[in-house]
Amino acid sequence: MGTGKNKILGMKGETPVNSTMSIGQARKMVEQLKIEASLCRIKVSKAAADLMTYCDAHACEDPLITPVPTSENPFREKKFFCALL
Repeated sequence: MGTGKNKILGMKGETPVNSTMSIGQARKMVEQLKIEASLCRIKVSKAAADLMTYCDAHACEDPLITPVPTSENPFREKKFFCALL
């Protein structure tokens, strides 16, 4: 191994594991990999279509798309008139 990293083979000789990794770190990695393996995955095209459908269905409730009427907006600019003497 010409990379200079100290590696050994993991279980059944399949996965290279850094020999300086502690047992605690390895356990955390295994737990994280178990979590990731158990996730239900969907295709990006399906997720994008679902997101577009959700956005279309909730667009009327979004104040950035459908502005709040000025009379109901608590953050509207107050008009000040200044007169110079």
